[in-house]
Amino acid sequence: MNFLAHLHLSGSDHDIMMGNFIGDFVRGRNLKEQFEEGIAKGIELHRAIDEFTDTHAIVQQSKNRLRPKYRHYAGVIVDMFYDYYLAKNWSDYSDQPLEEYAQKFYSLTKNYNHILPERAKRLLVYMAQGNWLVNYGKTEGIHRALSGMASRTPFESKMEEAVNDLVEHDKEFEEEFRKFFPELRAFSANWLKER
Repeated sequence: MNFLAHLHLSGSDHDIMMGNFIGDFVRGRNLKEQFEEGIAKGIELHRAIDEFTDTHAIVQQSKNRLRPKYRHYAGVIVDMFYDYYLAKNWSDYSDQPLEEYAQKFYSLTKNYNHILPERAKRLLVYMAQGNWLVNYGKTEGIHRALSGMASRTPFESKMEEAVNDLVEHDKEFEEEFRKFFPELRAFSANWLKER
């Protein structure tokens, strides 16, 4: 899953949300030595979400549709596609308007500047300026995000072409997302409850 899903699955605890947000920017297992408890818990949740997603049969279906053309980038693309469906159908999953949710998150990050890894700080500048969380709900927003990622990969990924696959197989990808996401929400809620 990509940024919007990770944030949404964090619940209302700000520390957990910020930990989940920086999950991809943090290495190592000694999280409680590096961060306060809530931040460490958010990073652990991020990793649990990634593992659950990467091994799920429905997600594999989505990846398999893309794998012949995009090979190991298929997973990255599916993460982006699923954020597209979450943003596009946001009112099915949240009572708070997406624009308001996104602006609150961008504001919240200012309170956590001291714990943000440098790469996360740099990314946040572009994320807020381009309002990524809202623009994920538009095909042009996803195209821009995937093209940006393609330009930063050391190898040819063709990710800038993936929006064509999104449009062509929209029905299948959305159906897979709608089956998978409630399971992921339940998994994340249980994970948080148990900890």
